[in-house]
Amino acid sequence: MKTLWLSFIMLLFLPSLAAEDGIGPKETKPKKARLPKIKEENNILVLKKSNFDRALKETKYLLVEFYISLSGPSQTLAEEFAKAAGQFKKEAPGIRFGKVDVTEQKDMKKEFNIQEFPTVKFFVDGDRKNPIDCKGVREASAFITWLRRTNRTQHCSINSTDQAEAIINSEDLAVIGFFERHGGAVEVFYETARDVPELPFGVTTSEEVFVSYGIRENTIAVFKKGKPVHNEVSEDGKQNKVDLTRLIKTFTMDLVTEYNLETSVKIFDVPVENHILMFTPKNSETFNKTYEDYESAAVEFRGKIMFILVDTNETRNGRVFEYFRITEVDVPAVRILNLTSDAKYKMPADEVTVENLRSFCHSYLDGKAKPHVPSEEIPEDWDKNPVKVLVGKNFNRVAFNKTKNVFVMFYAPWSHDCRKLLPIWDELGKKYENHENIVIAKIDFTANDIQLVMLDRYPFFRFFPVGSNNQVVVYDGEYTLEAFAEFLEKQSKPKVEATEKTPSGESKEDLTEEETVIKQKEEL
Repeated sequence: MKTLWLSFIMLLFLPSLAAEDGIGPKETKPKKARLPKIKEENNILVLKKSNFDRALKETKYLLVEFYISLSGPSQTLAEEFAKAAGQFKKEAPGIRFGKVDVTEQKDMKKEFNIQEFPTVKFFVDGDRKNPIDCKGVREASAFITWLRRTNRTQHCSINSTDQAEAIINSEDLAVIGFFERHGGAVEVFYETARDVPELPFGVTTSEEVFVSYGIRENTIAVFKKGKPVHNEVSEDGKQNKVDLTRLIKTFTMDLVTEYNLETSVKIFDVPVENHILMFTPKNSETFNKTYEDYESAAVEFRGKIMFILVDTNETRNGRVFEYFRITEVDVPAVRILNLTSDAKYKMPADEVTVENLRSFCHSYLDGKAKPHVPSEEIPEDWDKNPVKVLVGKNFNRVAFNKTKNVFVMFYAPWSHDCRKLLPIWDELGKKYENHENIVIAKIDFTANDIQLVMLDRYPFFRFFPVGSNNQVVVYDGEYTLEAFAEFLEKQSKPKVEATEKTPSGESKEDLTEEETVIKQKEEL
């Protein structure tokens, strides 16, 4: 080791020794070895922790997709991403596309706080800390438009009515800021423009333009298909970028948005945390009147609550019905979902009218509405068999028992996979039937709403440690009797230190890679 270290020291001093010994200028110095090129697939750089810094240094503009290899939405985006990458490589080679598989690059997933799959971020001038989010863009043509707009000034000055009309008619949606003088409101407008590069923004101080559009004070005007749809009076110190962005992005959607495969991504891109959903068949005799009332109520709550329509005749919406526990008997049904807390609220009135909808929305926004937690009745023999039967009404009492470790199977009675596993779960119940501090239980998750547990693919399993208040451990092992038993033995041993918890209460060290609320979004 010492010999190697001395050899390294000698190598460091070789250039100076050579100069002193009279090596002439004609003798060439050895060239530095070139690093191999970063691997590419379909004109997209394959990025990882080891080459990401290098990619940022070598590329002024880098659009990166963070994805999960087996995710359906990720695979769909990959095709469109490759098309756009190919076009930019020909037209603008200074703009490159890259991709990061977060199932392998977990450190990068954590560094860039990747919560949704896929997520796209734009890196400029090698700035690793402040990438620009590219949200709601899923088609090749949209990526091309987004990049072209992002790489130019985000807002342009308007000095005449003709210029204003040109911007207003350039896209389906455009935003014009009318400002009498420079101030804080103008800066907020500029910041918003930078964060919403997919839309054209214009700024004017021209009296002619003010008069032409009937504007008398500082105002932010939203135009849709050439027509004004909203005027927001803007005052210094009374508006922030988040609120303005939320307001503007709501106009990228219709007043009522029908849920389907095309709109699902856009719905979650708009930063409105309150969603109201109406479940009804579009072919019913009363649909037109019901929809008209729903749309009328939506006007008052734009920017506060997003109004969504779910067609109950569309079989592909089955996961949404399941998530909200909606059956044929319930429709037409109205629910509000808070995306932050995952709490669901049921409209008290059965009839869908403008008055009932307005009352429901106001009650929710005022904090008066109570979350809706459906539950089956507790069976008389729920604890008579080795596997205990849980429902919403007895779940907390059993799962958070102060003296028992409880292992729960969450299943759907119609699921083939669940039915196949139930006999194994019964065997596990018999194995631990007489154990002093282990309970094996099951719950029909399609009929009982448990707020503490995130929805996953059926069947899924959670372990509730003895004496815990809200700690939940995710099981992600094999579905065999031996694997279940091994997990139980490990988890049932006394812990020296409490396991770190996530905000939702689930154990951080045992979370699977996709155990996030976003997974719910991806499945819906």
